[in-house]
Amino acid sequence: MVDLDDELPPVIGERYRDVLFDITGVTDRGLNEMAKSNARIKASAAVGVPQTLEECNRAIAEIGVAQRERDRIQADMNDSLAATREAWEAQAKPFADRIKELTAGVQLYCEAHRAELTQAGKTKTARLAAGEVSWRMRPPSVVVRGVDVVLEGLKRLGLNRFIRTKEEINKDAVLAEPEIADQVKGLSVTQGEDFIVKPWDTELEQVA
Repeated sequence: MVDLDDELPPVIGERYRDVLFDITGVTDRGLNEMAKSNARIKASAAVGVPQTLEECNRAIAEIGVAQRERDRIQADMNDSLAATREAWEAQAKPFADRIKELTAGVQLYCEAHRAELTQAGKTKTARLAAGEVSWRMRPPSVVVRGVDVVLEGLKRLGLNRFIRTKEEINKDAVLAEPEIADQVKGLSVTQGEDFIVKPWDTELEQVA
């Protein structure tokens, strides 16, 4: 719980105090009294545990305020990062365009003089005064146009070795028959429980 006798986090500031009051109607004094009541919890406790239903409700309201502040900060951060990235990319674009243009020109020249530069094909690398150029074969790749048609053709020709079948556990079937699944070593169905806190959102009414 927040003790308003202490300094609030700078990122939240007075807005945190005002929004929390709007939601709960709790004054500075009320929050301080609530914080003092938490003194009944042992000092070694990892979290502040509300002592009453009212304190629990106030904690949920505070969670809502903190969530909205966190979301606002994250949105501001994303906007700032996007703007920063856009600005740097704008500065780099003329150089990227120039690199692409120059590379295309160098390639055209080298292709026209490839025999001379590679000693009639004895080498794939040519060392020049400013740098080197080279020709490298890419690894072979498979191009598939129309997967269903290709699979049908492979099966028809008996080329099953060109077809890969992936085996995996059918989890939907396991969930449907957990008592049978328990008989298989290494296979089991588990179910846990999550605790969820969902503060009520405060929405501004839109005027038509």
